[in-house]
Amino acid sequence: MTFKKTKNLSPDAPLYHTDHARPMTRREFISQGFTAGAGTVLAGSVFSLFANPGKANATLSGDIEALKNSCGIATQGAGKIPFIVFDLAGGANISGSNVLVGGRGGQLDFLSTAGYSKLGLPGDMIPPIMNPDTGLSDFINNELGLAFHSDSQFLRGILEKVNPTNRANINGAVIPARSENDTGNNPHNPMYGINKVGADGSLLTLIGSRNSDSGGNSMAPAMMIDGSKRPTKVDRPSDVTGLVDTGDLVGLLSQQDSVAVMESIQRISDMKLGRINTQITADDVVKDMVRCGYVKSADITDRFGDPSSLNPELDADIVGDTGIFTQEEFDSDGEFRKTAAVMKLVINGFAGAGTVTMGGYDYHTGDRAVGEVRDLRAGRCMGACMEYAARVGVPLMMYVCSDGSVASNGTIDNSAEGRGKGVWTGDNSSTAASFFLVYNPNGTPQLIGATPEQQAVHQQIGYMRRDASVETAATPAANNVNLLVETVILNYMALHGEQGNFAGLFPQNGLGNATLMDSLTAFEPIVSGTIG
Repeated sequence: MTFKKTKNLSPDAPLYHTDHARPMTRREFISQGFTAGAGTVLAGSVFSLFANPGKANATLSGDIEALKNSCGIATQGAGKIPFIVFDLAGGANISGSNVLVGGRGGQLDFLSTAGYSKLGLPGDMIPPIMNPDTGLSDFINNELGLAFHSDSQFLRGILEKVNPTNRANINGAVIPARSENDTGNNPHNPMYGINKVGADGSLLTLIGSRNSDSGGNSMAPAMMIDGSKRPTKVDRPSDVTGLVDTGDLVGLLSQQDSVAVMESIQRISDMKLGRINTQITADDVVKDMVRCGYVKSADITDRFGDPSSLNPELDADIVGDTGIFTQEEFDSDGEFRKTAAVMKLVINGFAGAGTVTMGGYDYHTGDRAVGEVRDLRAGRCMGACMEYAARVGVPLMMYVCSDGSVASNGTIDNSAEGRGKGVWTGDNSSTAASFFLVYNPNGTPQLIGATPEQQAVHQQIGYMRRDASVETAATPAANNVNLLVETVILNYMALHGEQGNFAGLFPQNGLGNATLMDSLTAFEPIVSGTIG
């Protein structure tokens, strides 16, 4: 049976479902595309305040610079790997038609033909099919290390934005894991946990697209939430440039002179404090608070006195003739502007980690075309982040998740955008998966394992049954979203060689002993502890 019905292919068009109740909550509006998901930023390590981190030379005087460490102020922050999450609200397809999934042996331990059909792949497009002329499958693409279906729209969008020379420094892993359909109650968001293991910043801690504890569509695990770091809302580039207010002084004087004035105020204050006995038991604490307040003001003015340094639109690597986005793309698509704002902050080190929430991924609209168009745009946003990390010259871990997933009944959409693939006919949490990609400026991230067979089972953490259902007993993460988040955080720590600290930081974790944790880890370290 073929499908030819024409749908509205605008990636911003809302999705109407006869089998869904009228959307009532904000999460439901986002997942069905009635409201755009906005950008989320978690402030973290500051690698640089410039496009090239090697040029981030402090201009503070030596005596003031020396006080920064004692005041907990660090230009380069905690020095952790930047971390970006794409939260595709509504239940997007990730497994099979985008990232390949397989049995116990890894991604290329192939599923049944019926299983691939459930994942939207007809029999003439499944990965096991060999081209008689080449002896290779035309439907497997390994350009990013992680195996994608060659007609994946995620892949197509990523490759559009990532320069071919940078693709060799990317690798990834997929995690087959169930999550509930069409609900923000899945605790997919790992931001608090990433912050807990060291990704903290000197400008901001948490910023989000929603006024929620997680700052995004999906919840954060309750045990990880730190109320003192509840996100502040940011959803456009102008919000980024408005993050810092250095007051009227910079308007009256030059940035350099303003810094000098604040340094002088600090020195005078310090001299006075040295003569004063406050007669308060917490004397040293009071003095330290006053002293560090002036130091922090001078430091912020020194680094952010020109707010345009934060503006993604003024970064030639992001927008314009040499940019990742053309000016037309940037001007016409809010998702590109949102992504640009997040990646500018995170990858340059103004923030250590962030989430991009994209709405409208509840796309079981009885065709294939609508989902393909939306997946392509998401892929372009993902690729932009990887390419920008390469241009800046810093590593990046990018995590992609969605609340639930979809499945096909085998009906084919032969429209131009459907391209002969299976239509999405309904929600199906059993076909869900998440994945992450890692960019390493120093070379290809190396999978754990001495043989290709061992590496394959680290690249796919868990596995699918032959009918394309998640094997829920394969890993702790397979049937528990809290433990999926723990697995992602464990892998983030492993990139720093710090996975041995996981149990100490999360004593109530559900990942098991060290041997089991090793089996849940994909890559060898790409940095040692901190960067910079």
